Amino acid sequence: MTQDEVQSLLQPFQRFGVHLGLKRIEKLLANLENPERQVPIIHVGGTNGKGSVCAYLSSILTEAGFRVGRYTSPHLVDWTERIYLNENKISQGDLVAILQDVRAAIAPDTESPTQFEVITAAAWLYFARTQVDIAIMEVGLGGRLDATNTGDRSLVSVITSISKEHWQRLGPTVADIAREKAGILKANCPAVIGRLPTAAKTVVAARIAELNCPAVWVEPATELKFASSRWAKYEDLEYPLPLLGEVQLNNSAIAIATIKVLQHQGWSISKLAIQTGMRKTRWQGRLQWTTYHDRPLLIDGAHNPEAAIALRKYIDTFNKPVIWVMGMLSTKDHQDILEILLKPQDELHLVPVPDHSSANPQDLAALAGQVCPQLSSCKTYAGVFYALDAVWQNNSNVLVVLCGSLYLVGHFLGKQNDVK
Repeated sequence: MTQDEVQSLLQPFQRFGVHLGLKRIEKLLANLENPERQVPIIHVGGTNGKGSVCAYLSSILTEAGFRVGRYTSPHLVDWTERIYLNENKISQGDLVAILQDVRAAIAPDTESPTQFEVITAAAWLYFARTQVDIAIMEVGLGGRLDATNTGDRSLVSVITSISKEHWQRLGPTVADIAREKAGILKANCPAVIGRLPTAAKTVVAARIAELNCPAVWVEPATELKFASSRWAKYEDLEYPLPLLGEVQLNNSAIAIATIKVLQHQGWSISKLAIQTGMRKTRWQGRLQWTTYHDRPLLIDGAHNPEAAIALRKYIDTFNKPVIWVMGMLSTKDHQDILEILLKPQDELHLVPVPDHSSANPQDLAALAGQVCPQLSSCKTYAGVFYALDAVWQNNSNVLVVLCGSLYLVGHFLGKQNDVK
């Protein structure tokens, strides 16, 4: 089985785009005999931090001996990255078989589901068939009308962060966006909430009170200074912190707080399982060091202002100018992201994001010149590998960062071994 077969099964649904709403997914799941009702879930929403929180939870619960499903989006290289069982991606063959069953369940006389709804239904069906003990489900977009938001119960509902993103669909203000993300909260079900801006916190707190959710408002963990490795402490628990960046003090604390809620519910999760699970956690494409032609390269999505702040804070620890290789989608907040990332004497190399609605590199270059006139250089290229090759022609010991879009990062990871 190949990725092409998976793509051919999903491609026909791409034309329906992003179309928020629950009627189509509920109809499809009913035709599949409601696999989602067989799966206890942790539901994880928010603007940033969702993926790493899901990764922490999956790793810990797997280490504790449970059968754990994990569903996240988007993928970086191929569709199998979205569906995991005990830290192993679904096989191409299993995904093809599940998608064929999902497609067969789509009634011809009803409105077609979207591509995201089809892959979400596939995840539910896979988790039900493999009889997971628990599934960690990441919200795709928003929350209230997201395809993952079926059913009226969750073991824990998690909101990691809220900032202004996807405002075209979720509403123009942070409060509007918070209302949509708070839509994953369920009556009388526990909620774990990360640090939120005041306007968002007010909205979420009101919804928590309305639904009578036992809530934990999480403060960041404290970083512990050890010479050999990075550790953190949340409340009474010390644990390894393998993912980079100050932001992981927030994300790891949210994961630990969620585990504590499960422990309170009677789940057997030892301190050793937590510490070992944290140590083993991996999450691609976010503050990740890799190499290109044997040279170090930092890759990060940094696709919205909050993520850009996290990246810039990490970069500032090196105290040196940065060479940026960057591409963005047309829908993103270009000026805000450039204002956060760029500093005088940095270099900027702009590229398109392949196969997506990319911002024009020349337009971004013009904007960057206004935002940071003191850049040492600003150039555009036809593709990311042309830019990376040019960067290292006249430089050797430099800090190079590829960022601006998870799709660009995914394109790099998928193609880097093909580039000679």
